[in-house]
Amino acid sequence: MKRVIEKECLPPVMEEYIRILKYERKLSSNTVESYENNLYTFWTYLGKNKDLLKVSKEDIEHFIQTVHQKETTKAHYLTVLRSFYGFLVDNERLSKNPCDGVLMPKLTERLPKYLSYEEVDLLLSFPLKTAYDYRTKAMLELLYATGMRVSELLSLKFYMVDFDNDCVKVEGKGSKERIIPFNEPAKKYLSFYLKDYRGLLVKKGKNYDELFLNNRGTPITRQGLYKLLKELCVKVGIKKDVSPHVLRHSFATHLLKNGADLRVIQELLGHSDISTTQIYTHVSNEKMKEEYESAHPRAKKEKE
Repeated sequence: MKRVIEKECLPPVMEEYIRILKYERKLSSNTVESYENNLYTFWTYLGKNKDLLKVSKEDIEHFIQTVHQKETTKAHYLTVLRSFYGFLVDNERLSKNPCDGVLMPKLTERLPKYLSYEEVDLLLSFPLKTAYDYRTKAMLELLYATGMRVSELLSLKFYMVDFDNDCVKVEGKGSKERIIPFNEPAKKYLSFYLKDYRGLLVKKGKNYDELFLNNRGTPITRQGLYKLLKELCVKVGIKKDVSPHVLRHSFATHLLKNGADLRVIQELLGHSDISTTQIYTHVSNEKMKEEYESAHPRAKKEKE
């Protein structure tokens, strides 16, 4: 259960930083809340009376060591504190960031899950009988064609789709807009859905601009789409745990394997930092290694 933080609990300098995150950096409400929680925990650890401007590197290191949680959580705490104190340095309230030199907890790199070409074809080959089938088909074709985030897909509105230029405008993290092209299958099924089937899903007295509706005539939710995917995977015989994000990973991995430039993939995915996109090079390298070991005669002989 998440701690509900009242604003007056935080000291003024932390409140100021939170306002920067909200109104200048325009981070999502979930991200801001997680930063608030982490800062509150740190402030409580200090005893609430310690001057935040006099925190030392040793204070930071000891706090991170006392966080009895997994390494990814410890890393998040350190990231939050480094950002907070970086803010103070930038505003000349401190001459040095106390987080400098604090080692980031060692994380085990997890490669993103993705589907093979055959699995994508299998997933997208289900029979189309109802308006809901055409809606689901349009959503999944568009997800795989664009690699957009599920939040971006579910917030799509009519005016964001440009059929003349085969592209869609999405609003990503930090309210940053980007244009993503889509392919012919996505265009075909999105067009079918909007022209012939979406109207069948609209309920009396309910009028939404979002493209994708559920059986109540309201915009489909993240949980609703995930449930649809789970049911669809069972039907077509895919045993992997497939989420909408797996299609995003599949999009990026398949582009890279087919020669797309990493910078182009970064732009399409809406990553602000190229290092986030570079995880897909590891996926590609892992696959290359597997194929090498299964195909090279000396590699196969050594295994035998």
